[in-house]
Amino acid sequence: MILAIGNDLIEVERIRGVLAREGARAERLFHPSELAYCAGLADPVPSFAARFAAKEAFQKVWPRPHGWRDVWVERERTPDGPFPFAPPILGFAPHIAAEMQERGWVAHLSLTHTREHAAAVVILEQRG
Repeated sequence: MILAIGNDLIEVERIRGVLAREGARAERLFHPSELAYCAGLADPVPSFAARFAAKEAFQKVWPRPHGWRDVWVERERTPDGPFPFAPPILGFAPHIAAEMQERGWVAHLSLTHTREHAAAVVILEQRG
């Protein structure tokens, strides 16, 4: 059963400005795996913006505030198939992961971006 749907849309230039202002302090916003993935891209800013939107979209379905690095987007490499990475999924800090498991909740994620905008949708599902 679907419990909640959260979405977020952000302007890529806004995140470009945040990254320019924050510099190395941007690490407080993004999980190390997000920093590593985006660093390997020709223009990492749209992907950073999509990840920022995912954090915001998840906050809209989660019952309490969470830290920026408590929720992140993971992309696992795929050894076979036409794409080098599996579809994106959300990763969680231990306290969020434990509550999700205890309640039987699963979060589904969809990301998209253009040069101008990034968006994320999170669906929180009750299983069991």
